[in-house]
Amino acid sequence: MQALILKAYGKSGALALGEVARPVAGPGEILVQVHAAGLNPIDNAIPKGDFKPLLKFALPAVIGSDLAGVVVDTGAGVSRFKVGDAVFASVFDTGRGSLAEFVAVSEHAAAHKPVNLDFVQAASIPMVGLTAWQSFHGHARLLPGQKVFIPAGSGGIGSFAIQLAKQMGARVATTTSTANVALVRSLGADEVIDYKQQDFTQVLSGYDVVLGTVRGDGLEQALKIVRPGSHVVSLIGPPTADFARQRGMNVVFRLVMGLLSRKIRGLAKRRSADYSFMFVRPDGGQLAEIGKLLDAGAIRPVIDQVYPFAQAQEALAYLDQGRAKGKVVVQMVPAA
Repeated sequence: MQALILKAYGKSGALALGEVARPVAGPGEILVQVHAAGLNPIDNAIPKGDFKPLLKFALPAVIGSDLAGVVVDTGAGVSRFKVGDAVFASVFDTGRGSLAEFVAVSEHAAAHKPVNLDFVQAASIPMVGLTAWQSFHGHARLLPGQKVFIPAGSGGIGSFAIQLAKQMGARVATTTSTANVALVRSLGADEVIDYKQQDFTQVLSGYDVVLGTVRGDGLEQALKIVRPGSHVVSLIGPPTADFARQRGMNVVFRLVMGLLSRKIRGLAKRRSADYSFMFVRPDGGQLAEIGKLLDAGAIRPVIDQVYPFAQAQEALAYLDQGRAKGKVVVQMVPAA
């Protein structure tokens, strides 16, 4: 079968379409024919070697995290799915990749595809949906009536997180460029800061939750707008010693990550805020709950571009520019 294969980290030409053996569904797994695969910024970061200490791949490896497709086989003990079921899933941090014609997926990582979404729309959801869900329900414990700041609201994670936060009863502020103000307002943002015209730290204050989505000093700046007792959840780092401990890393990694996060943790402490680093995990049960919101029309996918499988590398290059409004998706099987 065809797949997008990473042969070496940080080398030009080390990522290419090629032939690999078709996987087999093991015990507790389903074999999915992938109809579409959603792209995420981490799919560009992994080939560069940015996540070598955190993610273990046996190279050559298939990359990609999100998928939607049809079950074509089931392994021993599978009870939640049958051949012919349409599903969506994340295979992030499982050592497997979604940019392939077929993927073996743990049944516990998959959920039935929302009925009112096509495969392209469904493939755009898993990582951003699970990231927002686990950030708000887990790390931040977001409550109705609280105020949450979600920078870069027109991006893949921002466009989903805004909608989920609104469904949870929160008041949402975001930043975006002039051209995307109408889009983020349509997603439910209450306060929209055009970063080309305003400094959000001069406009916002008293926030209960910050979702860190922007590299650079954005997280440090966001600490200026939080209230005591707030939660700052970073998706882009720096990771903490607690994170290293949870992943079973050795004492050296725990020390290094503690040092890397010392500054931001200190700044948060001075604001009486809690800082944590968020690393999403596959969870079919949570995806099923997200699917209910999608089926009800309470949340909608936001998709910028769709590329054919043959142009998967061009799709990644486009995403890497950082200008996508919503998600970029690779389509393996043309719509009927």
